[in-house]
Amino acid sequence: MTGIFAPYFPILDLVLIHCGLALSQYIVLRAGVFSVATAGFTSMGAYAAALLARDAEMGVALALLAALVVGLVTAIILALPLARVRGVYQAIATLAFVQIVLSLMYYAEDVTGGPLGLNAIPKTVGTVHIFVAVCACLYVIIAIGRSRLGSALDAIRQDEIVAASLGVSVPPLHLLAFALSGAIAGLFGGLIALHTYSIEPAQFGFPLLVSILAMVVLGGRRSVWGPIVGALILTILPELARPLAENRALIHGILLVVIIVFLPRGIVDSLSARFKKNPSRLEPDRDVAAT
Repeated sequence: MTGIFAPYFPILDLVLIHCGLALSQYIVLRAGVFSVATAGFTSMGAYAAALLARDAEMGVALALLAALVVGLVTAIILALPLARVRGVYQAIATLAFVQIVLSLMYYAEDVTGGPLGLNAIPKTVGTVHIFVAVCACLYVIIAIGRSRLGSALDAIRQDEIVAASLGVSVPPLHLLAFALSGAIAGLFGGLIALHTYSIEPAQFGFPLLVSILAMVVLGGRRSVWGPIVGALILTILPELARPLAENRALIHGILLVVIIVFLPRGIVDSLSARFKKNPSRLEPDRDVAAT
């Protein structure tokens, strides 16, 4: 039975990895932080796990834990100066962070392998590992969403000034959202490294950054299922349109424009509002235009 579905496991693995990266992007957007640093955290987690697994012969669990910690610590350090800026300035600052990380990986050849990256990484991660990681992240995010902490994050996203006037302490929650985003991205960076035999800086560049952001915008930024749906569509769509593979970025762009025009809250959130037949309950979307 497993053999029948074996050809589909690689695409399933890719869908699951993209779901994890989309959840990392989702958690910061939910807190009203316009960060695009997920690609940078992912690359750092990937290189940390690859070096520890290949050169230090560390086990898969410890390598993934190290990748998670690298993403977590980097996110906390990055969040401190970013607490001074908002909106598009956060996006520009985090974009600069991603470029700095990529530049370091290109030029630190002795450690990272430079443009050729790292090869001969032991493949110790399979579909089950990635599936468990996605489920664990979903559980944590859903648990946060159903708690008072989730309500506070929603209040900050809707109006930071009003949230602060109601007693919500904004800086610690932004820091928490950054930390969660970095930890998830670092973990899935480690999963990527231990699943694909080799990594190189180019795979964590601007195309990945745009794809992750597009998954959340496409699926929706309020429901936790939005990034899952977005990752599923944007991963499977290129496989269904292989003859148009060279125009993949163009297809993504057109799809995003159509979704933003006709379903501005994303597929899941827009359909959810229509299903409830009371879309007026949803607050105005303030940052769709920015994304």
